[in-house]
Amino acid sequence: MRHRCRVPQLGKPADQRKALLRSLTTELIRHGRVTTTKARAKAVRSEVEHMITLAKDGSLAARRRALGYMYDKQLVHALFAQAQDRYGDRQGGYTRIIRTIRRRGDNSEMAIIELA
Repeated sequence: MRHRCRVPQLGKPADQRKALLRSLTTELIRHGRVTTTKARAKAVRSEVEHMITLAKDGSLAARRRALGYMYDKQLVHALFAQAQDRYGDRQGGYTRIIRTIRRRGDNSEMAIIELA
């Protein structure tokens, strides 16, 4: 049973799911927007919001937590350098999800997730 478990499963084992969310988070922060399925976009939204919140905090402990999660060390340093200027007055809602057309092969709902 998985009653009351609010983790999106995404049809993958736990290790593959964590790796997928880490890579999507890293690429979204690197490029600013990523095209993926709607379920993955909704799952990665909370991870990206958490990384930006850590970057706004700016402490050494927050930097180490972000370095332990994201794959690119230089990207973490760049995020921490610009997060306070870009998101300093905002209390959340750093991303937006835009639905697009369905994928041709399997008709799954596609979406673009981007940094706002």
